[in-house]
Amino acid sequence: MSEHAVAVVVERPMQLQLREVPLVAPTDNDLVVETCWSGISTGTEKLLYSGRMPIFPGMGYPLVPGYESVGRVVQAGRSTNYEIGEMVFVPGAACYGEVRGLFGGAASRVVIPALRALRISEALGERGTLLALAATAYHAFSAPTSAQPELIVGHGVLGRMMARIAVESGAKPVVWETNPARREGAIGYSVVDPDEDTRSNYRCICDVSGDPLILDQLIARAAPNAEIVLAGFYDEPMSFSFPPAFMREVRIRVAAQWKPAELIAVRDLVESRRLSLEGLITHRSNPAQAEDAYRTAFNDPSCLKMILDWRQNQ
Repeated sequence: MSEHAVAVVVERPMQLQLREVPLVAPTDNDLVVETCWSGISTGTEKLLYSGRMPIFPGMGYPLVPGYESVGRVVQAGRSTNYEIGEMVFVPGAACYGEVRGLFGGAASRVVIPALRALRISEALGERGTLLALAATAYHAFSAPTSAQPELIVGHGVLGRMMARIAVESGAKPVVWETNPARREGAIGYSVVDPDEDTRSNYRCICDVSGDPLILDQLIARAAPNAEIVLAGFYDEPMSFSFPPAFMREVRIRVAAQWKPAELIAVRDLVESRRLSLEGLITHRSNPAQAEDAYRTAFNDPSCLKMILDWRQNQ
């Protein structure tokens, strides 16, 4: 088994290349997974690429990005319950020696603890890369006492996933989208320009836009005792005018990362056809053109999700 992989490496902010990296030796508890597809995140990965990502444990350069990978098991440790050939979702890896794995999934091959991998249906194929975003959307309203959002801000992949999960749960959310090109593709919900929406009594609002200046606008549309959920990622301080929030007694909640049980839950929703992942992958590229692919993912508003197809490099 090769002791190296080819990976996307962010050498420093605004500098990215495809190059060979070392792989750590797998243990009895590990899987070696040959990657078929990996997705590019336009949120956290854009911050990593631009150098605006706040400091987190494991942060630093050079690093391998990516936490949306699907691949096939090519080696399974004796203590695992996996077999060669099984298809799995990989939520990132940290297996490259001195090259940091944050999040580590954008590589031709990864070594990952078996407990971190998730079996998925062969039929999912490249759509399996979307499970991390589906789990993120699911996590925001997974608590037993949570109400599904009445208003979702942003109609990218995360906003669409959140709206689809809300519809599956019996809700009928409204989605705000300022870009006319992104207002298409609604399934069971409506997408509108926020300037054309006059409603100001939303009881649950979820922002996935990542706009750090949006709180006052959302508070103005909130009903008394409403909840505002921040499910995007914000690289600048957020603030709001206190009197309107005071008069409405608004609650503000931050939704963090999904839990393993939530990843399993959305996989089951997808595989039972209760949650659709159709129409969300819009662009595909060979890893050899990784730099162009990342720029397209970050800068082209028509690109909802860019997928790197690693099968051509194996």
